Amino acid sequence: MKGIRLIVAATCILSLACGEKAKRVAVEETRKSTSKDVSPLLSASSEQRFTDQRPSPVQGDAPENWLKLPAVQFRDLNYRFGKSGEAEVYVSILSGSVGENVNRWLRQFGQEPLEPTGLDALERISIAGTDGVWVETEGEYGSGMGAEAKPGYGLAGVIAEVDGRILTVKMIGPKAEVDAEKAALKGFANSLRLTN
Repeated sequence: MKGIRLIVAATCILSLACGEKAKRVAVEETRKSTSKDVSPLLSASSEQRFTDQRPSPVQGDAPENWLKLPAVQFRDLNYRFGKSGEAEVYVSILSGSVGENVNRWLRQFGQEPLEPTGLDALERISIAGTDGVWVETEGEYGSGMGAEAKPGYGLAGVIAEVDGRILTVKMIGPKAEVDAEKAALKGFANSLRLTN
């Protein structure tokens, strides 16, 4: 009986509260929309999910025969070229040092790491207003991350420290296709500029 009295009392209180006229509230302030105001796209494709939508911090003048691809994680500029469809060029801003990145590239081809004297002996080319080291190697390319090694591949690229950041331009693909684009790669590296 006590429980029924409590239910009746609660019902009376609620009906009295609901009987009052609701106050109207007018919002007169505004703010600029932000990226957080955009509703998520629930049916997003892989390209929409993983393509980097922010503007690239690096700009450059790529050859016309390079197909520009969307930027993705760790690739601020991204291109494909050549008949095989496997040759690629990408520009990244990474951590570490010039030497660490040179040796990482060499290890991907099973090469021994270079000592500081070996790094000093590498060719220097212009990139983003400074000098970078030119790296070339060839053989069986093992990119890691569970991918099968690819024989007959070549690598050419430039690594430089620019404003405290490591800027890399890496060309990788079948050796003949990489060899045919080395001069274009040097010109592209020379055209690069950091926008922020």
